[in-house]
Amino acid sequence: MNWLDTVRWDDKGLVPVIAQEAASGDVLMFAWMNREALQKTAELGQAVYFSRSRGRLWHKGEESGHLQTVHEIRLDCDSDVVLLKVTQLGHQPDQPGIACHTGRHSCFFSLYRDGQWVVTEPVLKDPASIYQ
Repeated sequence: MNWLDTVRWDDKGLVPVIAQEAASGDVLMFAWMNREALQKTAELGQAVYFSRSRGRLWHKGEESGHLQTVHEIRLDCDSDVVLLKVTQLGHQPDQPGIACHTGRHSCFFSLYRDGQWVVTEPVLKDPASIYQ
């Protein structure tokens, strides 16, 4: 059996993917993959997702330069969620990489506290300077 056949794809042929920073354990982002994206990720050792809004494969960092080097690909116990252990690249060597299109390290920068969402991570780079 092909390893990709083990994955439980949804009715659109997609599987949810969590990108976690290998060194820190930080959850960086959530995205989707189709079969081709997962295959390319394994082949290249870099994260390739399926963009539902663009309707095509999306090599993480193709516009921003903020690539993700993939160290491990894991499948959850139900075979319906993929976890990537990555190194987030593309910022400054002495600072965390940028995974979020808002210019932050992680897409999960809003914390629920006392009935409201509080922004907990700084913008590391102005998104206007990342995406031309």
